[in-house]
Amino acid sequence: MVHILRLCVSIDRQMRGDRHKQSNVGHKGSDVVYVIPEHSAHKKQPGLCLALTFHHSFSLRIIVKRMATDWVGSVVSIDCGATLGVYQGEVSSVDHVSQTISLKHPYHNGVKCPVPEVTFSAMDIKDLKFLDIQNKVNKTSAGKDTATEPSSISTGRHGQTNKTNHSHAITNSSGSISNPRRGSSNSRGTTQSTPRRSNVRNGGAGGQRSKNDECFGDGTDENLDTDFDFEGNLALFDKAAVFSQIDGASSNSHKLQHHNTQAEQKTQSYRHDENILEGKPVTYRQITVPQYVGKEYCTDTGLVVPSVPYELHKQLLAAAERWGLSLERRLEAVGVCSSQMALTLLGGPNRLTPKNVHQRPTVVLLCGPHVQGAQGISCGRHLANHEVEVILFLPNFVKMQESVTSEVNLFSKTSGKQVSSVKDLPMSPVDLVINCLDCHENPLLKEQSWYQSVADWANKNRAPVLSIDPPVSEQPQSVDAKWTLSLGLPLPLADKDSRVYLCDIGLPKMVYQEVGISYHSPFGCKFVIPLHSV
Repeated sequence: MVHILRLCVSIDRQMRGDRHKQSNVGHKGSDVVYVIPEHSAHKKQPGLCLALTFHHSFSLRIIVKRMATDWVGSVVSIDCGATLGVYQGEVSSVDHVSQTISLKHPYHNGVKCPVPEVTFSAMDIKDLKFLDIQNKVNKTSAGKDTATEPSSISTGRHGQTNKTNHSHAITNSSGSISNPRRGSSNSRGTTQSTPRRSNVRNGGAGGQRSKNDECFGDGTDENLDTDFDFEGNLALFDKAAVFSQIDGASSNSHKLQHHNTQAEQKTQSYRHDENILEGKPVTYRQITVPQYVGKEYCTDTGLVVPSVPYELHKQLLAAAERWGLSLERRLEAVGVCSSQMALTLLGGPNRLTPKNVHQRPTVVLLCGPHVQGAQGISCGRHLANHEVEVILFLPNFVKMQESVTSEVNLFSKTSGKQVSSVKDLPMSPVDLVINCLDCHENPLLKEQSWYQSVADWANKNRAPVLSIDPPVSEQPQSVDAKWTLSLGLPLPLADKDSRVYLCDIGLPKMVYQEVGISYHSPFGCKFVIPLHSV
């Protein structure tokens, strides 16, 4: 089509002269003549340039009209800009006089139109793409094959450039085209390309076939059909002579022996938790006590932790105070370890986050007027510092120990709440109850009315209970605890459902030796570890 347009322009210029060279529209008689400049002929879509008629050449007008009908039946995509949108459909007619094109079974922006046919004017079309070609390409001359190029043609107005991807196609004897590569795709998923006839380069189809034969046809090796003689090629290698040379040289033999030794060493594999170097056998009983009470525990790593009687435990704490580990420092260490365990039981980082302000946990501390109660108050102060809602129960006494009074004064500076009556405790279940009611020195506290009422509240609240440093007693505990936390070394507690944990309160190794205990720390990298009954 491009060459026909150039021929039309050449004939028209010879007949008209130079007065119409720069104009796009000229009149002669009753015929309208459209002159397309030669430099922009390749930018016009053939289906839109079918209005060319020439007064001096009737036969050329017939050729142009004939080419317009060749595109009837093709599937096209017409872009009419942002206002009208994109239409797809099958070309039903092309009017070269009124410069219109009609589509049947049209789709507008991917949706089927309610009307069976839509007509477009050339002035409204911004871009046109051929999606499928239904007609066969005619041969240019009888008895000669014509090489065709499938291309995705995009026609635009106002000087838009075409984007054409060229690929050779194969023409069979019936004239149909076998397209090895697909072109542009429409909105419904079909992918086909538009064939366009062009001149045959490089010697025509014969030259193209010769190039294909050079690349893919000739040059195959006929010897590939014969079997390879493995035995014959293996016989060419004299293994005995080669190994005799290796065995004859002493240096080579030494190197070979050394290489075999390294290979044997490399075959030994180790797990990620095994040491390559041989170490001493592990001693799991690293703690020995002068008095065996018949109750032992073990850690997760298998270390044996024996229990000690309360009298020996009391001597150990007294020796620590003589060396400078005062009661106040011990209360602080117990408060930190117990609060860390409580925070873990409450959910740890999964619950105590800045994004979870509306679900702060609630902890109730039940403390008595003794050292064990002071340890619980220290734990509550650290929990309140970590944005936990703490409620401290402490009965009213006229005179309390100094350690309890100092811990209460520190707790009053936090956001925690202190109550002295069971009626002020919450009736709904809380997240955790920490029990510090019992005392090692005064077991008669259980007989007092405030103690029994608080113990009944804790058992009815159905919240999990953590007991800190409970005393050894032949009688069952008044408050059923789910977890028990011992200090330094465990006491021989009665077998029950409570899980025992051990916390490090910072006693030096020499302090243990002073009371006759051979001690090696079982804590490792932690300050609180679980213990299991042996």
